[in-house]
Amino acid sequence: MECPRCQGSIEELSLGEVSTVMCSSCGFADIPVEHVREGEETESWRDAFNRFYEE
Repeated sequence: MECPRCQGSIEELSLGEVSTVMCSSCGFADIPVEHVREGEETESWRDAFNRFYEE
């Protein structure tokens, strides 16, 4: 099997009934992730420092 990122060699790793693939050359791991940000707006450094000093 060939890595989709760097065309290196892919290894399959298993633990019990769970398995995944990874490339030791570039670090690619076939792990599904959600790239949609959820939650509040990012706090600015100024607001973070103000909150820190108020507490």
